[in-house]
Order: sequence, then structure tokens, then C-alpha cells
Amino acid sequence: MQNKILTLAGITLLTPLACTQPGGKARNVSDSRPNVIFIIADDLGYGDLSCYGQEKFLTPNIDQLALNGKRFTQCYAGATVSAPSRCNLLTGLHSGHAPIRGNREIQPEGQQPLPAGTRTLFSLFKDAGYTTGAFGKWGLGAPGSEGAPENQGVDVFFGYNCQRLAHNYYPAWLWFNSQRVELPENDNGAFGVYAQDLIQEHTLRFIDDNKDKPFFLYVPCILPHAELLVPEDSIILKFRGLFPETPFEGVDEGDSFRTGGYCSQAEPKATFAAMICRLDVYVGQIVDKLKELGLYENTIIFFTSDNGPHLEGGADPDFFNSNGIFRGYKRDLYEGGIRVPMIVSWFDRITPGTESDLVCAFWDIMPTCSEIIGANQTSGDGLSILPALTGKGVQQQHPHLYFEFLEQGGKQAVRKGNWKLIHLNVQSPESKFELYNLAADPAEVHDVIEQYPSIAEELRSIMENEHVDDERWPLFGNR
Repeated sequence: MQNKILTLAGITLLTPLACTQPGGKARNVSDSRPNVIFIIADDLGYGDLSCYGQEKFLTPNIDQLALNGKRFTQCYAGATVSAPSRCNLLTGLHSGHAPIRGNREIQPEGQQPLPAGTRTLFSLFKDAGYTTGAFGKWGLGAPGSEGAPENQGVDVFFGYNCQRLAHNYYPAWLWFNSQRVELPENDNGAFGVYAQDLIQEHTLRFIDDNKDKPFFLYVPCILPHAELLVPEDSIILKFRGLFPETPFEGVDEGDSFRTGGYCSQAEPKATFAAMICRLDVYVGQIVDKLKELGLYENTIIFFTSDNGPHLEGGADPDFFNSNGIFRGYKRDLYEGGIRVPMIVSWFDRITPGTESDLVCAFWDIMPTCSEIIGANQTSGDGLSILPALTGKGVQQQHPHLYFEFLEQGGKQAVRKGNWKLIHLNVQSPESKFELYNLAADPAEVHDVIEQYPSIAEELRSIMENEHVDDERWPLFGNR
């Protein structure tokens, strides 16, 4: 499949980003609370950034975030697929307690909604007087439902409501709040508007529009999720011909064309590398916009991924070592499916170029943000990681972390200290438990459950206690 050249007003992706320094005019208000930006990539593996070991391409702007801030080596996504992971992030609840525990479709567009009145990061920030924005993939409530962005505390939303439709980069429409925005440039299979470029334009505009007041900006970027597709510009050109390619034959016509089916791609490896480098450019543009407006020094930036690397659309995570040393991919509860990169940058508050091995998870973000902005958030499953970020105060530790996944027969996992218990085929009478010592065996190669039955039993008890039944999301089926 050939990609067409996309020219998008206001977004320059063909030239390197200029290096700028703080110096724009900062907002002239007494409110000195920081802006908060949370950037979450889609299916980016632990090893997909050069600052986490990627050797086949570079991510200089994201690496610079790490050089200016702190890189976490034991951060866990909320879940191993999109919707529940994002729910865990936004609600501060782990997957045994959260209201969304799977990628359940709502036809014709959207996913199972967050219930009305759910306490989220957006309501936390709105109650504190912040303007809130979300730009990218939603996946937490169909248009018009109680879970739609405008009904969950988001002041400005632009992007895909439905994560299935977000498989495709040249869609027929996107959403601006509750308004459907048609993209006729993409009619009849045309390659007119690359959606993520347009979403990026709205992201930067939100920063411009809110430079004089505190804001929370949530950027759930759809890259590098399949399908594998980028515009025909200098980013893809620098990778073309570098890697051995196995063409992927996908969906180029018919009912699922641009409604969730992945397109054919003759150069999946070059395209995958170009997608991550495009994501890196977006991050650089956000940082440059903050510096241009004099907001950089008073903005905390989080960067992470929603789960491990995918295998769809011709992707080859083994070739790129996308999960680093870890076993597993998206949909697994092995480390490769749930351990993700996380970088946090905050000028003059976080010591530049530092690293943390704190065991943390997505449900820690809400209490962390609550402490940062002086809000009152006491419920949930998370702990504030602000002491680990700033080096001030005593950092609390999780007694354990819990995960569950409702597909593929049902899966559960508990990590306590260096021990990790995994429960596979939960919904089958032949379910299986595996035990790993992550200190001695981070790649989870050696199942030691026979050697340490008492430890396995202790973690199994935690598993049973942390799962709270929800009739909408039965983990154990009809057992």
C-alpha cells in the first residue's frame, strides 16, 4: 500500500525540531500550581525507546525528557490492553476494583462506558480549578453515553471515541467533544488527513488557549498501535530499506476497511520505526510549545505506555526487542505485557538524569497528582510517588500489586516484593499457577512454584482478596 504525502497546517514533521530554551512570557496570575501533562503511547514496549535500550532507531526528544527528569524501571501499566489500563490510570483503581476490566465493544461505535459519577483524574483537576483536555484515543464510553469525555470531566476532547476505529489512521471522522467531525479528505480510501497529525494540532492549540491558567492535558496518542501506517515524509524515508521486510497482507476493502481492520503494509518494520519516531517528534513539539509560552518550568510531564508491544498488523516486536529482556506481549500478564517505560520531567523539582527502581503502577498517578496540586484524594488503590520524584519525604511502598485480564480464559497476577504469581486459564478447571522470582529471573523463564509452595499460597490468598466480583465483568465465568 502506498501512503500519500500529508501537508498539515501548523505541524512541521519534515524538519528537525529546533532546540529552544525557556523564555516566553509566563502567565501573569497568582496561581503557581503546575500544569500537568500526561502522554500515554499505545502498545509501546518497554524496549521501544532508545533511553530504555532500543538500538535500531533513536527517540531523542523522549530521551531528553529522561535526561531532564527521572526514568522509572519498575512501572506497571494498569492492565495488558487499552481500555482497562486507561481506566486504572484515570480512576486510581487496580483491575480487581475498577469499573472497566476489558475491551468490550458497544455497537456501532465505542466501548463499555465509565459509570456516571466516576471519580477520575479529570474530576480531580476540575474540582481544583484546572482546565482539562484530552486528545487522542478515548475508549471509555460510546458517543453520548455517561462515559463519553464530555460527561467525565473533560472540558475539551478531540480524537477517536472508539478504540476499534482508532486502528485506522485515515478515518472518515473524529470527535470534537460531542460533535462528529467529518474528514472528507479520506473518503473512498483516500490518504488526505493523517488523524494523529490533526490530533497533535489540537493538542498544541489547547496549550496555546490555556497558557494563562492551570491545565491538565491528557494525550492518549494512538501510535504505535497497528495498523502500521505513516505519511510519506522524511521520517519514513530514513528507515526505508534498512530492515529485512515481510509484507503484511491486511484489509484494503470490504466491510472492515477503515472500521477496525488493519491495512496491508509492504514495509512493516520501517513503518513501525517511523511511527515511534513520529511519536517522538510529537513529544518534542509539546515541550517546545511549553518553552515558547514560558510554561515549561511550571509543567510536570509524564510519559508512558498503556501496555506491552502488540503483534498485529505485521509488527515484529522480537526483531526490535520491544519488550527488552522481558517475556510476553500485549494480553500477557508476564512482565513484557505490563511493565512499561515511564519518564517524569519537572524543571527544578526532579533531579535531572535520575533513575528509580520504585515498584509503581498506573493507579499511583491519581494520588500523586492530588498531592502535586494540593487536592484531597484519599480513596483508591494507589500511593503518591511524589517523594520518589522529588527526593523529599518518605516514599511509601506497595505491599503488593494485583492484575487481572478477562480474555484468553482469564488471567491474574500478583507481585509482592520480588515474587510474582501468575494464574492462567482462570475460567477452566485445569487452571494453572506459575511462580517467579523477578530478582533472580526477571525474564520469567524458571517457574519455581514446586520449590516454594508456601510463597505461592500466600500470593494466591492475596489474589483471592484483591479480586472483587462485578456482575458486568465476571472473571470466573460460570465456574
